[in-house]
Amino acid sequence: MSEAEKTRPRLSLGFIGGGINSAVGKVHYGASRLDGRWRLDAGAFSTDAARSHQTAEQWHVAPERSYADWREFLAAERDRLDAVAVLTPTPLHVDMVIECLKAGLPVICEKSLTRSCEEIDRIRAAHDPGKDFLAVTYNYSGYPMVRELRERIAAGELGEIEQIHLEMPQEGFVRPPDIAGRAAPPQAWRLEDDEVPTVCLDLGVHLHHLASFLLGTRPEEVMADFGTYSPYRQIVDYVSLWARYPNNVRCSMWFTKTAVGRRNGMKVRVFGSRGSAEWVQVDPDELRLDSVDGNRCILDRGGSGHVIRDPRYNRMKAGHPAGFVEAFANLYVDLADAVLAHRKDGAQQPHPYVHGLDEAEAGIRFFAAAGQSSRSGRWVRLDDFRAETAQRG
Repeated sequence: MSEAEKTRPRLSLGFIGGGINSAVGKVHYGASRLDGRWRLDAGAFSTDAARSHQTAEQWHVAPERSYADWREFLAAERDRLDAVAVLTPTPLHVDMVIECLKAGLPVICEKSLTRSCEEIDRIRAAHDPGKDFLAVTYNYSGYPMVRELRERIAAGELGEIEQIHLEMPQEGFVRPPDIAGRAAPPQAWRLEDDEVPTVCLDLGVHLHHLASFLLGTRPEEVMADFGTYSPYRQIVDYVSLWARYPNNVRCSMWFTKTAVGRRNGMKVRVFGSRGSAEWVQVDPDELRLDSVDGNRCILDRGGSGHVIRDPRYNRMKAGHPAGFVEAFANLYVDLADAVLAHRKDGAQQPHPYVHGLDEAEAGIRFFAAAGQSSRSGRWVRLDDFRAETAQRG
């Protein structure tokens, strides 16, 4: 550990939601603590007071700093915390995020930030870019190999990028998973669609973020097909779409919760004029690289790269794969740095790995436009869609 790392303060974190009955809560708790940059000091972990106190006891939070009412939590803790993580279901985010901003607290919100353009507009109206800090967690861009791929694309190693294809098939709506030995059928809020279907909020925003993260640009047009195959006939559970990005880059995305046998089939493939790359989430430490001269390479953290040899990505040596929680932990290191920079300068400073309101808004508007495309059977230009929704608003 460097001298600079030894002198960095450990930041104080509070949770809204994310109690011990929450899978995402366990992930955020473990990831935030893994590198010693955060400590969990308080939380409104559940509206059930007993469960909230049970969470506090298990996670060594003082009982007097456990709450069942999130507004009471904010009133009592606003001057004692460095940041609040909002880990409740997406439909509850908008009011909680706005109130955290009003309290002057940096906010770390689990994706998706909102369900609709209208909710994004509400947060935008409450958000002061000159003083507020708001980050949204897109954890897949925390994987070292994804970050390595980004650097290689930026360095031109694949040549001019021509195509990017992303997929994320899952089976949860036809074969619910077991979590900690218990069946986990879909939560009630996931069985209701708002302006943006919930499957887009759960899965699609990750793919939209990864495409923009890797390419450094955002889509200009979208053509989409939404479908339903699960027993839950009232919601969308299948999305296939095509997008056009600047510089003549073509993109496809496919995600669903009705693909039997696919626990989490995330895959990213990028094709350029000089080479291609493929990353598959179930083999997170490997990046496959193919060049136009026919050479093929499997790169892992033990190889030579732009960022993969960084000590923070090598908590354990190559050959001992780092996974989902470690990717989240990488993000929490970035968040700590970003919060400290915000504290120093008073405004949220740009950070290559921390993404906030602009990224969240881009994703929500993209999938709202995709919904319009699915209904009309036509390509939708994002600029035109934004102008139309602004007029209606």
